[in-house]
Amino acid sequence: MKKLLLLALLLPGLAASAQNLSGTYMVAQRDTCDLYIDVYLPTPGSATEIDGKAKPSVLFVFGGGFIIGSRNDRFYMPWFKLLNDNGYGVVSVDYRLGLKGIRMQFDLFHIIQSADFTKNAVDMGVEDVFAAVRYLADNNVGIDANNLVISGSSAGAMITLSSVLETCSPTERTAVLPEGFSFKGAMSFAGAIMSRSGLPSYKTPPPPQLLFHGTADGAVAYDKTTFGRRGFYGSSSLVRDVFSKKGYTYCIYRYRGHGHDMAANFMATWPEQKLFLERNVVAGLNRIVDATVDDPSVPVIKSLSISVDDIY
Repeated sequence: MKKLLLLALLLPGLAASAQNLSGTYMVAQRDTCDLYIDVYLPTPGSATEIDGKAKPSVLFVFGGGFIIGSRNDRFYMPWFKLLNDNGYGVVSVDYRLGLKGIRMQFDLFHIIQSADFTKNAVDMGVEDVFAAVRYLADNNVGIDANNLVISGSSAGAMITLSSVLETCSPTERTAVLPEGFSFKGAMSFAGAIMSRSGLPSYKTPPPPQLLFHGTADGAVAYDKTTFGRRGFYGSSSLVRDVFSKKGYTYCIYRYRGHGHDMAANFMATWPEQKLFLERNVVAGLNRIVDATVDDPSVPVIKSLSISVDDIY
């Protein structure tokens, strides 16, 4: 826990610059807090189309173990600016921190309880993301709600992957979404799906999904961790056990030797993001990539070499 709090203090200082907001909007009121979104429109003069097809906006869900984090942390601003400069709008969303103040224990006697706490936190986050989508659909803030790629880091990546799953396998939370809504794609930085009912199952095929994960991630499972029907299904497991078997479109980059730092390696992975957005999302190509990366130019962020014990 102390290590994560120290990280929260250090990361803002890494930002090179801040990106000017296009607008901040309240999208929902909950019992514990009001929820806002920040909107960053494409940089004037940037190319917002490819061959006459509009580029999507990226709806971003921040990380922080469901206990800390902010939609407007300065650490994210260089990446938001990079997206804007390349013609992509950005919507950075709030969500309730569902594990804040909860004691998490991972011994044999408490692991199921902690897993259920985590699933509840993910579900709250999904509900709040869907509220943001509803707001974008109902209000003209310069963002097309029908052309969104959802993206998230760490806890936000867990919310991202679960949001996609629920749009394909509807729950009571999806009732708030516009009829027929679906994301155009997803980008997950060190994410997993927490399930109480075994391997995730999609009733309709999901949109293309881009997955970045360190093979030595000690905070969010790279493969899977299961206990009975409950389990955390990470990027490798989702690709091996679900996406490849069902013929779903995916691009996975497995960073050998990297830990949880891939949750924050936005800038170094931009070339892969750009290809995914342009080819898989805008062009609609059924492009599948499964790459193991051993690239010294991708920085290992040692302060993010953390485990669940460091977080909780």
